[in-house]
Amino acid sequence: MYWVYVLKSRIDEELYYGYTDNLDRRLKEHDIKNKWKFIGCEGYASELDARDRERKLKHYGQARAHLKNRFKRSLES
Repeated sequence: MYWVYVLKSRIDEELYYGYTDNLDRRLKEHDIKNKWKFIGCEGYASELDARDRERKLKHYGQARAHLKNRFKRSLES
């Protein structure tokens, strides 16, 4: 599986979008307990699909707006 994930900075509340094939390892690399809050993730069987989704989230406001709407309660806390 490939994962597209969303993190929220505990410092300035900026959102970070990434993709990985090992979510646990990647979250540890981000030092999630101190700097980031895990918001959510999407799973894909295809690496190319995950890369495309990450790219859209990083470059297209409409994709981010839809994702923020889906994760709205997670983003509030």
